[in-house]
Amino acid sequence: MTANRREMIGGAIAAAALAPAAASAVTTARQATGAGRALKVPAPARFTPDWESLTSGYSVPDWFRDAKFGMWAHWTAQCVPEEGDWYARNMYIPGTRAYKHHVKKYGHPADVGFMQIQNMWKADRWDPGRLLDLYKKAGAKYFMALANHHDNLDTYNSKYHAWNTTRVGPRRDIIAEWEKGARARGLRFAVSNHSAHAWHWNQPAYGYDPAGPRAGERYDAYKLTAAQGRGQWWEGLDPQQLYVGRHMPMPDGIRTEAEANAWHDATDGMWNEGVPAGNFAANWLLRVKDLAEKYRPDMVYFDNFDLPLEQYGLDFTSWFYNQSMKWNGGRLEAVVTSKVTPPQRRMGIVDDVERGGKNYIERFPWQTDTCIGGWHYDIDTYNNDGYKTPANVIHTLCDVVSKNGNLMLSVPMRGDGTIDDKEEKVVNGIAEWMGRYGEAIYGSRPWKLNGEGPTRPNSGNFSEGGPKSPYTARDVRYVTRNGNLHALVMGWPEDGIARMTLLGQDNPTMAGQIQRVMIQGDNTPLPFKRTAEALEVTLPQGARHEIGVPLVISGNGVTA
Repeated sequence: MTANRREMIGGAIAAAALAPAAASAVTTARQATGAGRALKVPAPARFTPDWESLTSGYSVPDWFRDAKFGMWAHWTAQCVPEEGDWYARNMYIPGTRAYKHHVKKYGHPADVGFMQIQNMWKADRWDPGRLLDLYKKAGAKYFMALANHHDNLDTYNSKYHAWNTTRVGPRRDIIAEWEKGARARGLRFAVSNHSAHAWHWNQPAYGYDPAGPRAGERYDAYKLTAAQGRGQWWEGLDPQQLYVGRHMPMPDGIRTEAEANAWHDATDGMWNEGVPAGNFAANWLLRVKDLAEKYRPDMVYFDNFDLPLEQYGLDFTSWFYNQSMKWNGGRLEAVVTSKVTPPQRRMGIVDDVERGGKNYIERFPWQTDTCIGGWHYDIDTYNNDGYKTPANVIHTLCDVVSKNGNLMLSVPMRGDGTIDDKEEKVVNGIAEWMGRYGEAIYGSRPWKLNGEGPTRPNSGNFSEGGPKSPYTARDVRYVTRNGNLHALVMGWPEDGIARMTLLGQDNPTMAGQIQRVMIQGDNTPLPFKRTAEALEVTLPQGARHEIGVPLVISGNGVTA
């Protein structure tokens, strides 16, 4: 889940296509009737696999719009080395951190390939119930489990792909255990599918060192066959099915990670715009249908630019919507997401922004996905205190929901199935704030403007900042709920007075009459005055919270 040039450019184009023309990214938003309030449309009796059917008949279900906050276990065998993202690919690229680590700890990739690491993934300390209890305490209303990554190992009892975790590594149906635990705790359940990338992503495993003592010697994927598995742990499995066959080799002469990533970007069009040869795409469709049929997720997340594999992605999405109505007595409860979704398709699926956001109120519900560290567990992040703070997460959530979005947050897991003590501290910090103030977030809808203040986050994929939050008490985000206006103050003012300039008496933004202001969860009215310049609310010191407080503002016309 690392940015490529196409996704970065596509995100900018999509944002520009729908963003308002005004200069302010915070205080200006689309003010047309219905902005941020996607209209419900009646679903057809049956969806057909084309964009016209999806965009004319789909409405995002209320459960997703109300949930606002989900948590994700982005967990694969790539967490075993604890060396960060894309280990399964980068370990075959000389000069990279992953390659150096692999040679030192496991051996040369000609001798020990990534399929061996997959079998080292034992999940021997994994307690899904404990983690789900922690995530529910943190305020998550839905939970997502990774069903497969680009390395092409299914984490469930896959009918159409023998390389899965019931036969390799943990020898457990990971998705089944996550699903059972999530449902038992009243959480909506989602799965993420990344395997459409596998047909190109594994190609470095067919390469070789361009220099050094083993120059020219092919890595494991090039030479392994099913017959060689006799008597091995992988007997009966074909490595070529895992690595998908050699069809897009890296050119000779690539020696560094930078050169490999340049090749990755230059060939990106071949990966996203065409359907791979052979039966890979057809098998992918069988696998993802099997996944949905077995576990009946409420949401399927695709880690793709638009829907994966052209018509195959459309075939799945229409089928999934039809199945959802079948499973739910005619109600369409399904969500499908993709990244950098073209604006004209955002009424047919949910647009997802990876590690970023939007600078306007999106008309159609959307989601941002991010992680408190890297996507795969990285010991360097732990040692260097590189995790996001609870304030960063909560402030991101406030900003996202003010723009009609949801936040999906991943917590990196170690190969054994645990999270570390620093991660647990972050999650508990999120839980403390959400336990007090989460009701200001859930079920909310955007106001006419999303917010005010000096901090204006970047927009588009991979645009988020560092682990610490840049927001202050001068930054406020607005949502509406139950006829009230919620002002999400993103910090604690030094003088104890929260000031909202958009709500000043002379500001035409809010012409209603303010009658009462409270802190979410406390019915005690707060002292306030509305001057020409701002609404000023005196906050009780006993409610002090460095992350900030949500104010509930009621009165005639405050949400108009």
